[in-house]
Amino acid sequence: MRIRKIVTFVEETRREMGQEVSPPTRRAVAAAVIENPFAGRYEPDLSELMEIGAELGGLLGAKCVAALGIAPAQAQSYGKAALVGEAGEIEHAAAILHPGLGAPLRAAVERGAALVPSSKKMGAPGTPLDVPLGHKDAAYVRSHFDGMEVRMNDAPRAGEILVAVAVASAGRPLPRVGGLTHEDAIGEDGLR
Repeated sequence: MRIRKIVTFVEETRREMGQEVSPPTRRAVAAAVIENPFAGRYEPDLSELMEIGAELGGLLGAKCVAALGIAPAQAQSYGKAALVGEAGEIEHAAAILHPGLGAPLRAAVERGAALVPSSKKMGAPGTPLDVPLGHKDAAYVRSHFDGMEVRMNDAPRAGEILVAVAVASAGRPLPRVGGLTHEDAIGEDGLR
């Protein structure tokens, strides 16, 4: 894997609609810009990208946890996304995100019974990438349906892929749409 750069960003919301958010909600995204080894050509075997995904899951997940300043077990939600440059294909993003990235990300946040929400797209440098977030152990926790946007003015270049992981230590600020709560989630089946 050839990484050109890694960016980590933390967002802390203290007030929303004139209301204090206590404790503040905190979300982090870590993104790596990597060389796409299959840019410009069709390759039937994408296992190299699957291996890269596995490496990035642990690396970017750990960077998010560190940026939030929390113990891994304190992470409540996670998500992943990839943006492929114009010389690549959407399947390159799928190869990075799906077969191998999840298990190392789950290890970085200690557990993770729920599926990791994901998004993939193609675009030029500066294209925004939305990283969906969902509760790491119980998909039905509505307060944690969220997302973060990441954008880099110089990435992805045609032969690159921008890969992002997001982790949050809480749900949305001031959630009020009901449903299962973080405190009531059991996390055995990934749903409740």
